[in-house]
Amino acid sequence: MPAPAAHIAAPPQLASWPNYQEGDFIIRNYVFRSGEILPELRLHYRTLGTAKHNAASKIINGVLLLQGNTGTGANWLRPSLADELFLPGQPLDAAEYFIIMPDAIGRGGSSKPSDGLKGKFPHYRYHDMVESGYRLVTEGLGVAHLRLIIGSSMGGMHAWMWAEMYPDLVDGVVPISCQPIEISGRNWISRRAAAEAIRHDPEWNKGDYEKNPSYYIWTAAANSLRTESATRIQELAPTRAAADALYEERRAQAAKGDANDALWAIEAIMDYNPEPDLDKITAKVLLINAEEDEANPPELGTVERAMKRVRHGRYVLIPASEKTHGHFTHFYAEVWKPYLIEFMKTLGAPLEAAE
Repeated sequence: MPAPAAHIAAPPQLASWPNYQEGDFIIRNYVFRSGEILPELRLHYRTLGTAKHNAASKIINGVLLLQGNTGTGANWLRPSLADELFLPGQPLDAAEYFIIMPDAIGRGGSSKPSDGLKGKFPHYRYHDMVESGYRLVTEGLGVAHLRLIIGSSMGGMHAWMWAEMYPDLVDGVVPISCQPIEISGRNWISRRAAAEAIRHDPEWNKGDYEKNPSYYIWTAAANSLRTESATRIQELAPTRAAADALYEERRAQAAKGDANDALWAIEAIMDYNPEPDLDKITAKVLLINAEEDEANPPELGTVERAMKRVRHGRYVLIPASEKTHGHFTHFYAEVWKPYLIEFMKTLGAPLEAAE
């Protein structure tokens, strides 16, 4: 049985957000789709805002925010997101919505290989991440209905899966910087290359290492820049000396991470393929991508193909500008917020399931 959520007081710098809390939700003997079992799966989360309840005391105005592959739920507290979304009068006004920001399995305060199991940690996949997140939201936090799910990058891919797996739970879904198709082509090849760099690091030792492997970080440093806008990178590194300094900065960041955590996170995507079940989605969907996103090149036509199967879907492609950041445009709500505002006007009254 899952353990009740344990709440943690807000850090001083976050106290200004109404009802800000952090907590952990524990699921005992969690069975992964691989058949592996973890005696105690911990999911860390952050919440803020104003919960509204139905007659059964269940929350009916939830907004679930899902983070990218290399971040945590705290990503959503960046000023470029939180100040644009949660302040009074903004689309996710914290006086109107109960906002949930989980750390997915393998990230932040949630269970991950570096907690101690190292290479023996279960090989989780996206379905495990979504299913456990659903249990956190419904069992741990007592949410009966979500007004919105918004996800960026990996979180956007998870948003597609939430919409398919739990079609009656949510009114609107906003995936950002992603595609609703199986990972393939250059996208998968680059991910596999990053995974193989870890597996073939002579210090990796099948995940059973005392000192974090150090060879793979030389390529990880460059890979970390692959999804930023080439224009923004050029602004950061207009000379070779500046480029060298940026590379060294990213290499130092990569060295602080854990190789097993990174490898498990990369390979979790292996079961992602929402395209066959897109017609099961009943929620309204707004997909937002950026024109200069190297991870999701618009010229492939794969998004247009998939979106034909989404009954209530709209696709927005943001043109490159001085305000865009390639794949990482999702961190800058100023750019995509106008589309969110218009989308929310189309949602109408909450579903009857929330009553």
